[in-house]
Amino acid sequence: MEMKKRISLELRNRTPEEVAELVVDNCRSSDGEVEGLTDDFKELEFLSMVNVGLTSVAKLPSLPKLRKLELSDNSISAAMETLSEKCPNLTYLNLSGNKIKELRTVEALQNLKNLRSLDLFNCEITTLEDYRESVFQLLPQVTYLDGFDQEDNEAPDSEADDDDDDDDGEEGAGPTGDYDDEDDDEEGSDTGEVGLSYLMKEGIQDEEDDDDYVDEEEEEVEEEKAAAGVQGEKRKRDQDDEGEEDDDDDDDDD
Repeated sequence: MEMKKRISLELRNRTPEEVAELVVDNCRSSDGEVEGLTDDFKELEFLSMVNVGLTSVAKLPSLPKLRKLELSDNSISAAMETLSEKCPNLTYLNLSGNKIKELRTVEALQNLKNLRSLDLFNCEITTLEDYRESVFQLLPQVTYLDGFDQEDNEAPDSEADDDDDDDDGEEGAGPTGDYDDEDDDEEGSDTGEVGLSYLMKEGIQDEEDDDDYVDEEEEEVEEEKAAAGVQGEKRKRDQDDEGEEDDDDDDDDD
């Protein structure tokens, strides 16, 4: 796929001004130059053009916010001064697997004052005597060369990634913490509401059960009273009837 078409697809209905990261790895540049990128990509911070057949970066547009540039596995051999002019804020540059042979080619990167990590692995320049010492001397702003510092301590990650992590820590930690707190509050409030509602329901149910129980007892008492009254009346009537019968018997005897 051609680079222009790939970039157009990667936009995904966005304008170039809205793009902060762009990856067009393994597409093809028709003439070995950067194609499809314009000065409109002024918000671009990360650009990856790995294995796209580049022989030069002379046509790279002005990308003032670009911090990380991946150009590995191309055929770039010169025009490094373009990077200093067009991408002055680069902190990470990967040129591994290109055709960089001489120190003077790297010397053109001296104006990249913010450059912290440079990768020239698998370039012919790495076979030069005192290669590492010479590059560190030419580019004193560089901390890591091919993933190691001057004392051969391995970089924890690329300088750009470290910067991104720092930014995420500053900008992302707050919202993340707030989000977690909100979740906790919501969960806590939900739990509290459920617990309170449950207890209230339980209390209401207990009261209703008690009321039902009291009502049943009262009904039983009333029924007992009623029954007792009936029995009392019956006994009274029986006694009256007996008294009347006795009177009748007395009258008969007379």
